Amino acid sequence: MNAPPPPIRTECPPGSCVCQRDALMQASGGDTRILRLTREEEKRLVQRLVQITSLADLRHMERRLFEQLGVRLTIGTSPNGVRSLRGITVLVHEQPGLCRKTRQAIPAAIKKSMETRSGIVFELLDEGGLFGG
Repeated sequence: MNAPPPPIRTECPPGSCVCQRDALMQASGGDTRILRLTREEEKRLVQRLVQITSLADLRHMERRLFEQLGVRLTIGTSPNGVRSLRGITVLVHEQPGLCRKTRQAIPAAIKKSMETRSGIVFELLDEGGLFGG
């Protein structure tokens, strides 16, 4: 017996998003992994990102996002220095099928975990050589 196809994300209301979901679904050979991120799965992902406890955990989630959904993150520090959490940048790269709201929710969740667990920020700064050792 064949397994049913995985659920895919429902389309956004017309004019509210620029995710190009329909174009991605019609393109042959396009990376449609991102469409597996349903709204329910997105909520679970955001909850998981809020619960990150270390930089190793964050890097693990970064790898898993790419492996499972094709989502690329860039996490780094501002060239102007880091004096607060505003000096940390979390960028979700655009890709067809990735909803605008999801692109905003992922960095917000990561920053929220950094606010509650400042050790993540210190590890990130240490990784970049900004703390010296």
